[in-house]
Amino acid sequence: MKRIVLAGLFTAAFCSTAFAAEGVHLDGSQLSLLWPLPFAGILLSIALFPLLAPHFWEHHFGKVAAFWAFAFLVPCAAIYGLPTTLAEVVHTAALEYLPFIILLLSLFVVSGGIRIAGNLVGNPATNTAMLAIGTFAASVVGTTGASMLLIRPMIVANKNRAKNVHVFIFFIFLVSNIGGSLTPLGDPPLFLGFLKGVDFLWTVESMFAPMMVSSLILLGLFYALDSYYWTKEGRHRRDGHTLRHVDVAGLHNVLYLFGIVGAVLISGIWKSGVSVPVGFGIAMPLEGVLRDVVLLVLAYLSLRTTRRNIRIENAFTWTPIQEVALLFAGIFITIIPALAILRAGQNGHLAPLLAFVTGPDGQPINAAYFWLTGLLSSFLDNAPTYLVFFNLAGGDAQHLMGPLYKTLLAISAGAVFMGANSYIGNAPNFMVKSICEERGIKMPSFFGYMAWSGLILLPLFVVITVIFFR
Repeated sequence: MKRIVLAGLFTAAFCSTAFAAEGVHLDGSQLSLLWPLPFAGILLSIALFPLLAPHFWEHHFGKVAAFWAFAFLVPCAAIYGLPTTLAEVVHTAALEYLPFIILLLSLFVVSGGIRIAGNLVGNPATNTAMLAIGTFAASVVGTTGASMLLIRPMIVANKNRAKNVHVFIFFIFLVSNIGGSLTPLGDPPLFLGFLKGVDFLWTVESMFAPMMVSSLILLGLFYALDSYYWTKEGRHRRDGHTLRHVDVAGLHNVLYLFGIVGAVLISGIWKSGVSVPVGFGIAMPLEGVLRDVVLLVLAYLSLRTTRRNIRIENAFTWTPIQEVALLFAGIFITIIPALAILRAGQNGHLAPLLAFVTGPDGQPINAAYFWLTGLLSSFLDNAPTYLVFFNLAGGDAQHLMGPLYKTLLAISAGAVFMGANSYIGNAPNFMVKSICEERGIKMPSFFGYMAWSGLILLPLFVVITVIFFR
């Protein structure tokens, strides 16, 4: 792992967040809809292989991602030339992929060094409090970090409950998805928006109201449902009021988490005006380079200063972040032609999609943006889905934060909230499911989970639409 972090430090120094380049790029108006097929292929592979061929996927997901990446790169180099292809890849890696994966890596490593243990009793009040804490923690340590941090104590607290599956379904709704709404640190789509120029505080201020409405409704519904099951089991409220002990190990990692938050926030506020050209018309801003170096240093310090047994007890492995890194490398490469077509607007072959979310007066239909972004995020990955609709709405962060404020809000809320609609909508969903099943909890099937989400979340999203996007 030391080699990975040191390699990341070197890479970040040369390929960090970049300004928009003036180099050679693909002309989206000249691209047919055949070009985004590798993008569709990799997303379908992510959706279907874990369900239909889990053993194959477990051992070959990196090869599948590479196959789809080369399915775009080879024809692009043959038709448009190697310089244009390299310019697109370097620009995408510097502008989006490396900062994205470095942030996930740092949050994953640091949160994996904190272990919460104890003997909590999973009564309705305790469970609701833990869900509420996890919901707000997700905006600080990310949905992945909060999920991995809290799922094991939640399992221990509810291990003796006869009916406990609903606890972990609501955990996925709140901690693994909706809770990551308040900052760019919370969920990958919002961080990509931050890299595109969306202010850090815009996310905090704008997403607060829809996030609070959604969370309070879900927490209230959970408390009522959990109380029903608690009473049905013949338990009384006093049965679960004993808080025996709560132990937190690796607490010093909280300081590293604050360091991550500070580094990201400063990189969005401080504009040094200093950039380093790296070729293909791309220049690295100093603040982006420093942010990524700081994040990698904090991850390295967490590894060096955290007792090994803490990560062992947390069942910490590198497999989840390795899978995310390889799959997203393929996603960010294959999404290049799709984004180029979207940038072409009415001159591109995705113009009908633009018409679907645009009214006769030329103004965006915010409810359509919310639902279309959300429904695609339910079954594809919500980060590239966010990018697609961000670009569909014009791709200008300043304009989207201004006159098109509600459109950006609709895209952001749709991508983050509706990732909870299925197990494959957001990476932590499947991770939580796997951990629960390892501990003997019989989680719903793919479609069984969707029955829960359809019954609970879809009516909630109708309410959100009426309040915020009509």
